[in-house]
Amino acid sequence: MPSFNYGGQAVLEGVMMRGEHDWAVAVRDPNGHIVVRREPLTAAVYRSKWLKLPFVRGLTSLWDSLGLGLSALVWSADVALEEEEESLSGPLAWGTMALSLGLGVGLFVLLPAFLTGLADRYVASGLVSNLIEGAIRLGLLVGYMAAIGTMPDIRRVFAYHGAEHKTINAYEHGAELTPEAVSAYPREHTRCGTGFLLGVVVIMVVLSTLMGRPSLLVRLATRILLIPVVAGIAYELLKLNARLYEKSAVVRAMAAPGLALQKLTTREPDKRMLEVGIVALKTVLVSEGLLAEGEEGLPGSDVRLAGEQDA
Repeated sequence: MPSFNYGGQAVLEGVMMRGEHDWAVAVRDPNGHIVVRREPLTAAVYRSKWLKLPFVRGLTSLWDSLGLGLSALVWSADVALEEEEESLSGPLAWGTMALSLGLGVGLFVLLPAFLTGLADRYVASGLVSNLIEGAIRLGLLVGYMAAIGTMPDIRRVFAYHGAEHKTINAYEHGAELTPEAVSAYPREHTRCGTGFLLGVVVIMVVLSTLMGRPSLLVRLATRILLIPVVAGIAYELLKLNARLYEKSAVVRAMAAPGLALQKLTTREPDKRMLEVGIVALKTVLVSEGLLAEGEEGLPGSDVRLAGEQDA
C-alpha cells in the first residue's frame, strides 16, 4: 500500500482527488471532454506541526476538506453546466456552505436532542434516554441518505463517489489504473466520510451517556460543544480502522457497519465515470512525481486542462 493515503470526493459529473502536495478535480463536460484543474495545497494544516497532532488534525483536516470540496464542487458545476461566464463561486458559495452546515447541525445534532428532551419525562433511565437520542439521530441520517439517493442527479454523484473509491482501492492494491482493472475493485472504502458520520453518531451516544441526563437547554448546549470533540475522536478511529483493517478481524467487524452504510452513498459507476476518477488521481500522481509527465490521460480519452478551448 502507498505510504500516503490519497482521498477525494465526488462532484458534479466528476471526481476530486487530494494528494500530499496537490489536489486535482476532473469533470466530464457536456461535449464529452474530461476537463482537469490542478492546484497546490496551500493551507496551514499541511505545514503546521501543531495542527497535525492527534485529535487536533481531525478538526483542521475536516475544515480544510470542506474548503477544498466546496471549491471543487463549484468549479465542477461551472464546467458541467457550462457556466464559466457566470461562476457560482464567491460569497454565494460560502454562504451556501454556511447555511448547509447550519441546517446539518440543526437536523442531525439539535433536533434529536430536542425531541429526546421533550420525551424525557416518560423515560426512566438516563442510558435509555441517550440511546433513544442516538437512535433518532441515526434514523435521520440513514433516512436522509436513502431519500436523496432516489434523486437522479444525486444518483450520478453517488456513482462518481463509487468511481473515486474504486480508483483509490485499485491504486492502493497496486493495480493498473485502467477502467477495466479499476472496475473489479469494491466501491466501498474504509476511509470514507460516510463511515466517519456513523462514528460521530456512536461516539456522541457514548460521550452523552457519560455526561448524564441534563435539562433540555443544557442537553442542547452540550451537544453543540461536543461536536469538535466527537469529530476529533471519530477521525482518529477512522484512520486507525483503515490502517488495521487488513490485519485485524475485530477491526473489520467494527468497520462493517460503516462499509454497509456506503451502499446508500455510492452507486456502481460506468466506464466513463471510472475514466474521470482515474484521470483525477493520475493528475495528482504526476504532479507529485509518481507518474511520468504526460501520463494523466487514458487511451481514447480527450483530456484537457482548465482554460483550454476546443480547436
